Amino acid sequence: MSVPRNWRASVGALLLGLALVGCSTNKTPGQAGRSSSTAAAEELYSQAKADIASGAFDSAIKALERVEGRAAGTLLAQQAQLDLAYAYWRSGEREQALTTIERFIKLNPSSPGLPYALYLRGVINFNDDIGVLGSLAGQDLSERDQRASRDAHQAFKQLVDQFPDSTYAEDARTRMDYIANSLANYELHVARYYYRRGAYLAAVNRAQVAVADFQGAPASEEALYIMVQGYDKLGLDTLRDDADRVFKKNFPNSKFPAQGLSRTGKAWWHIWN
Repeated sequence: MSVPRNWRASVGALLLGLALVGCSTNKTPGQAGRSSSTAAAEELYSQAKADIASGAFDSAIKALERVEGRAAGTLLAQQAQLDLAYAYWRSGEREQALTTIERFIKLNPSSPGLPYALYLRGVINFNDDIGVLGSLAGQDLSERDQRASRDAHQAFKQLVDQFPDSTYAEDARTRMDYIANSLANYELHVARYYYRRGAYLAAVNRAQVAVADFQGAPASEEALYIMVQGYDKLGLDTLRDDADRVFKKNFPNSKFPAQGLSRTGKAWWHIWN
């Protein structure tokens, strides 16, 4: 999924329109100077937008940094900061993009651009993590850090909680569901990894995370089965029986008791199939 195609137009028009409200044709010499400076900043901003549209992100970044300086304290500067974060991200400067977004959120808690800022923070983390996940085929994943996915989920959750009717809320909810399933599948993968190597306590612990933290995720079925089998291997009969009751109640027609742990050749992150 990509950022909605109309985000620049909708957010940009709103902020730029607000920035221009109240301008008068009768200006004092000081006001005339400020108007000239604003016009120069707006011209730079238009140039930066054209550069973004054409994919010339390095040029856009330079122009937007100048707009921020020339229009400091205005809504145009806020819009330039949002576009700067986007341009950093698209040019591969993820950390710089996140730093810019965090600065915007901290300094502009009541800005009309805040919903988009939260959304972009989520998208930057989401796309980065999914991109990395796509390169992991055949690798050992038992020590992989899922912080990017969790940070993305938190950003989308904040957006949905604070701005449920935002333009970006529906897409954020979809991404949150994807991330939750992805994280649950990751925990399941690690639990399966430990179980097959005889580390039964570690397997049970990771399976518990998949069940408790991501309730309703498809991974819960196999995670519960691993808990049952792991407790059995550890000789913890009471815990085994408790887990088995929960397993049978929620998945009475499960295939796992008959066939054992999943041995599909499908990539583990293909969670929609």
